[in-house]
Amino acid sequence: MTKIINLQAFKDFLRSGQIGGVLLMICVVISLIIANSNHKDNFSELLLTDLGFTLGSISYSLSVSAWINDALMAIFFLLVGLEIKRELVEGELSSVKSASLPVVAALGGMLIPAFIYFILNKNTDTASGWGIPMATDIAFALAIISMLGKSIPASLKIFLAALAIVDDLGAILVIAIFYTNEVHLDYLLMAGGVLALLLVFNFFKIKQLYFYLIPGIFLWYFIHHSGIHATIAGVLLALTIPCNSNNIESPLEKLEHLLNGPVNYFIMPIFALANTNITFQKEMLGGLVSPLGLGIITGLFAGKTIGVALFSWIAVKLKLGTLPSESGWKHIIGLGMLAGIGFTMSIFISLLSFSDEMHVTEAKFAILCASVIAGLAGFIFLKSIKEKAPVKV
Repeated sequence: MTKIINLQAFKDFLRSGQIGGVLLMICVVISLIIANSNHKDNFSELLLTDLGFTLGSISYSLSVSAWINDALMAIFFLLVGLEIKRELVEGELSSVKSASLPVVAALGGMLIPAFIYFILNKNTDTASGWGIPMATDIAFALAIISMLGKSIPASLKIFLAALAIVDDLGAILVIAIFYTNEVHLDYLLMAGGVLALLLVFNFFKIKQLYFYLIPGIFLWYFIHHSGIHATIAGVLLALTIPCNSNNIESPLEKLEHLLNGPVNYFIMPIFALANTNITFQKEMLGGLVSPLGLGIITGLFAGKTIGVALFSWIAVKLKLGTLPSESGWKHIIGLGMLAGIGFTMSIFISLLSFSDEMHVTEAKFAILCASVIAGLAGFIFLKSIKEKAPVKV
């Protein structure tokens, strides 16, 4: 019975992801059209418009773009974190070997791209962008793999979700350590206090969701002001939500069911609309063959594919992990290609890496090109695979 509930919850997650994936792609196209039309300035002004609220003596305001990228995306990270935790407790990632492989694969998917970029940009004024090709965009990668439907094993979708979230958490740590100018320890300590409270609630098996969601808002607020990217609050909150291994719906499964629709039908499309507004300029084409452009494109596409596949192979050979059920090495290579979709966090890191506006623009265009190449190549490659049984090594 437990497996039936677990499988149904995951099917709901994927079904909403497939429809949301279509909306996501539509919003990408609309955003690019707007950014290259006469309305681009109005759209940019809209994204920079401050929205806030006042409660008594408390006043809080962020730009529309910040509400989308820092607040709404924290909810998306919460949903993905819930899915990962449920699989760790009762699903595909419940054994040490199956859970360790995505972590090792994600490590390879971070180190190899960063190394490729570093080699190509060593001793240049763009060397500081080494963190750009490290990140995998969870939203876009999951949207594309969801559209593959039954043509690939469901375990691969879980594997990619786990890999992508570890990858992005790694990128967040890189930002916190190497790209954060100032960390406010007071807010970080307050966030730690809230997290400790949530863990206490979990320890005493408190099941009412409002005991977690209300402190979760404060957790997000404190992390946002600490200087660390606020979306990590969603993952931390997800880890504290109670989950069980019996046939009774847990608070985690209940919250996951509630979030599936809003995240896939609203948050992800809105995010794509706000963040794909890249205005094309002729200088961008030359930037693709510069050390900056080559470092990003080669790092995201080739580096991710090699890193994910190579480190996965090493982990399996050393018996540190096992392949996802009903999958083979071609599937892992395909997932490595999809991991090269680095849109969100890569663009964010590029904004932190360079003070030169042209470098930022060239980086954004290279990220877009690399992500399109990785997405199309990964989709076509995985769609063409016929075998479902793993290949022995």
